[in-house]
Amino acid sequence: MSPAKRLDVKFYQRDTIDVARDLIGKVLMHKLADGRPLAGMIVETEAYLGLDDPAAHSFNGRRTARTEPMFGPAGLSYIYFIYGVHFCFNVVTMTEGIPEAVLIRALAPLDGAEFEANGPGKLCRALHLTRTENALDLCTSERLWIEDRGINIEDAQLADGPRIGIGQEDDHVHWPLRFGLRDHPALSRPAFQSGFKQP
Repeated sequence: MSPAKRLDVKFYQRDTIDVARDLIGKVLMHKLADGRPLAGMIVETEAYLGLDDPAAHSFNGRRTARTEPMFGPAGLSYIYFIYGVHFCFNVVTMTEGIPEAVLIRALAPLDGAEFEANGPGKLCRALHLTRTENALDLCTSERLWIEDRGINIEDAQLADGPRIGIGQEDDHVHWPLRFGLRDHPALSRPAFQSGFKQP
């Protein structure tokens, strides 16, 4: 396995779907206040395509205090509270002013850690991610970043399907913008299927 290398801004300044696919197999790192690191391999993501995506928080240019990080430079963290229950962790993509992001849906524990992160809320609980980690620059932060450890994921290992929990209206529900490491035990539910509409 190659030495770990932090992802730089060029990785995030790309097509959001490509970033969502390429994040599979990368490692999310959070260094706690006591210096203890928590690490998990990303096994599931969802792409959110901003202005033209009815499921994105920034659809039609919606800009609020909550969504402000989405309008910032690529590589920022975007963490929001949902349903009054849990946090969700996203990575901002593209370039400043184009509010697109990738939701990290599931992690597999690494480095001897033991946790369950087969869903975005469980992921944030497992890695102790809250609003405190919102709008951090993942390219420079000493607390939160994503790194490449040389884990090679082939296209045949990827599954895709519709995003989860965004309602049942409009064609955007059926866009295959959820990506996962096929058959991995840490994937969230429901399981991946095939045959959905292309965006």
